[in-house]
Amino acid sequence: MPAEPAVAVSGLVLAAGAGRRFGGPKALARTPAGAPWLALAVRALREGGCRDVTVALGAGADAAEELVPDGVAIVRVADWASGMAASLRAGLGALASGPGVAAVVVPVDTPELVPAAVARLIRHAGADALAQAVYDGVPGHPVLLGRAHWSALASAVRGDVGARPYLIAQDATLVECADLWSGADHDVR
Repeated sequence: MPAEPAVAVSGLVLAAGAGRRFGGPKALARTPAGAPWLALAVRALREGGCRDVTVALGAGADAAEELVPDGVAIVRVADWASGMAASLRAGLGALASGPGVAAVVVPVDTPELVPAAVARLIRHAGADALAQAVYDGVPGHPVLLGRAHWSALASAVRGDVGARPYLIAQDATLVECADLWSGADHDVR
């Protein structure tokens, strides 16, 4: 486990979508060995250095709640069907009352995410920080969002478009992580 970061960093797992292309809510997905993707995302965030973790749930939330590890906060996204932006807004809103100076955000569909990628982004943490993992230069996850950006970002996101346009406009720090894992997300089964 990496050394505890100098500032409090929260983790946020976005797991509210219906997973139409996937064939069902990704919050309910498991690896072939049976490990819930939700638990894997939480573990990567915790082992990577996040002091607290929140999971945003929507589609399939009742069943997905049973897969969330103990000690993890859950936020229900009432308007989850309107797209990823709703999950991000709800998640950041829930984190606003917590201790995090920054948040590391991951979608639930990255079950191979390694804690080392989270830790690498956390090294950039600060209230004004913005950082995005890239894989051979291709943007991916995780993303680090400093608290000073949460309100503006929540106002900027719409529909199924996440933080990427905001990160580009704000010249986010790009953090190469291809040496740690592929960065692949799973859109289909």
